[in-house]
Amino acid sequence: MPQLDVDGAALTYDDEGPRDGDGVPLVFVHGWTANRHRWDHQMEHFAQKRRVVRLDLRGHGDSDGAGARRIEELAADVLALLDHLKIDRFVLVGHSMGGMISQTIALAHPERVERLVLVNSISRMTYSRGRGLLMAASTLVPFKLFVATNIQRAFAPGYPREEIREYIRGSSATPREVVMTCYGAMRAFDVLDRVGEIRIPTLLVHGYHDIQLPVSQMLRMAKAYPDAVVRIVDAGHELPVEKPEELTTVLDGFLTGRG
Repeated sequence: MPQLDVDGAALTYDDEGPRDGDGVPLVFVHGWTANRHRWDHQMEHFAQKRRVVRLDLRGHGDSDGAGARRIEELAADVLALLDHLKIDRFVLVGHSMGGMISQTIALAHPERVERLVLVNSISRMTYSRGRGLLMAASTLVPFKLFVATNIQRAFAPGYPREEIREYIRGSSATPREVVMTCYGAMRAFDVLDRVGEIRIPTLLVHGYHDIQLPVSQMLRMAKAYPDAVVRIVDAGHELPVEKPEELTTVLDGFLTGRG
């Protein structure tokens, strides 16, 4: 696993696929408490024909480093990696917090982003009453219980419990400081009034059963995007692993102009 030292963090990443393949490289950015393996299905599919890059954000997965207090810090990490790999132009695909990072990059460097894909993500962090109470209670309950509750809520009803337990174990390995610091960064994130500046083809894919970041919040964001395609999938918040084949198909269609 290659790593790159960026501002005190060793970022683990994968860089696969032909350098002279179809189109510009795809860059996949995972969400809060997750890791780059959320994109396994997409990585396997797209790396057959084009260059594909994914990374573990600082403090997540196989990367070390302290948590980021602002989404802009995580965006800077992604750009540092792409500069290191000499990738000037790319397609960004971000899930949840990764979508916030992707929007931040698209706003700061529109000339580098050919297309933008936001999976179960939003432009302004807004909490339902239940979600707000859960986050408020985060300092009062054991950390592992807090993480487990969040991950359990992320999946649509009926998803296999044993698989959910695996994701809970993976998320629980993320250091508490990283989890809570990145939570603060997401809580402060708000670019809803600026997304109209993103004038590149954009795909918004969302799980119908997402109660972490509800569809209604995504649709509010969609109205602000000047050139957005919206797809709703029968899944929860963890769409990349709940319905990986369907997400890959939707993404493939968007990249090739077939959907």
